[in-house]
Amino acid sequence: MARGGCGCLPFALGGLLLLAWFGQEAAPPPPRVEDYDPRSPRRPMPQTGDEQFVIDDPGAPADSMGTAFAIDRDGAWLTAEHVTHGCSRVGLEEGRFARPVARIIESREADASLLPAALPSPQALPFSPTAPQPGTPGFHMGFPAGEPTLVMSELIGSANARRGRSDVTQPVLAWAEQGRLPEGDGPLSGISGGPVLAEDGHVVGINSASTERRGRILTVAPDAIARMTAASKAVDDRPVAYPFTGLADAQSRFEGWLSSGAIRRIFCDVDEGRGG
Repeated sequence: MARGGCGCLPFALGGLLLLAWFGQEAAPPPPRVEDYDPRSPRRPMPQTGDEQFVIDDPGAPADSMGTAFAIDRDGAWLTAEHVTHGCSRVGLEEGRFARPVARIIESREADASLLPAALPSPQALPFSPTAPQPGTPGFHMGFPAGEPTLVMSELIGSANARRGRSDVTQPVLAWAEQGRLPEGDGPLSGISGGPVLAEDGHVVGINSASTERRGRILTVAPDAIARMTAASKAVDDRPVAYPFTGLADAQSRFEGWLSSGAIRRIFCDVDEGRGG
């Protein structure tokens, strides 16, 4: 990774919506979108690392698909901000349909969105606001090209990223990809918004972007997620985290969260002619 910029690409979202929208003829009203930004001239966010990434602007919003995961069993979910931004409708996968999301809190500090009252879940993923040490194994979960995939990585360390020509930096963690199940080397489109878990079993970030050079993954820094969830007062669940005993254990838990619905696909619908 080069200091000062690397030409990162946000995970391009799959444009094919495989589910019928909401299972109803009349589309629901657009979600209520709220901004959360803890920064101020008096209290700027700390710089998290020396590495600097430039994330290419994803362009105008379009019909797309990403990943979301339950952070509270009462119905709070997390995904990436670029998954929900500019959507006329947002829906969580539920059977053959997409359940409409009525309210979204989008972070202006990081690439994170909170869906505070979207869909109850029988399970929630345990979250930690503390970044692990460099060298820690990571397990990224989501739906590249719409298919469940587990990506293994190793943490490089904390860094900063900015989108396009913006002067605003975002705190991120940078990971080096080590492998995938099932095996493959195609684009990680659709994994945006999914969780990355450290070897201690805690979620420590949200999948956000990758570099043009294959093998680097950027995730939202956990302290930025913690600030947003704490401010929302929508997350009070404290699931127990169990360390992973190996790759087979990580794969088994991923399959379990898929089966219970704690990790789901999320869909964005954009009205024709709408942008930004």
